[in-house]
Amino acid sequence: MKYLLDTHAFIWSILETKRLPKATIKEIKNPNNEVYVSSVSLWEIAIKRRIHKLELKGITVEELAGIIEKLSYRIIAMTVEDSLGYCNLAESTHKDPFVRMLIWQCISRNITMISRELEFAKFEPYGLKVLWK
Repeated sequence: MKYLLDTHAFIWSILETKRLPKATIKEIKNPNNEVYVSSVSLWEIAIKRRIHKLELKGITVEELAGIIEKLSYRIIAMTVEDSLGYCNLAESTHKDPFVRMLIWQCISRNITMISRELEFAKFEPYGLKVLWK
């Protein structure tokens, strides 16, 4: 199975694993699964850290790349196709551009999102699959 960690799920997977459901942790740790972090999430983290809206509890932004590698997560870069295809995301009530790009990356790559966001159900008719159990 392929999973993309939403930004909060990524942060919790490295700093506050108790906030993740046990079944979700099991999927993240399953060596048969591929777990991804988007460069979009890393950009969001860097922005929020820079404007003091996010505390990483003793980890610097610069350390995230090494942590991702250590945990065997894979990176999804935002491609030209992602940028241009973003306008094809049909659901329009959710306005956060970071979230919308993560959703688009999941739909366009057929990857399941790991997220607790209840609003993501609005995107399921358009192909989004979500795991949070």
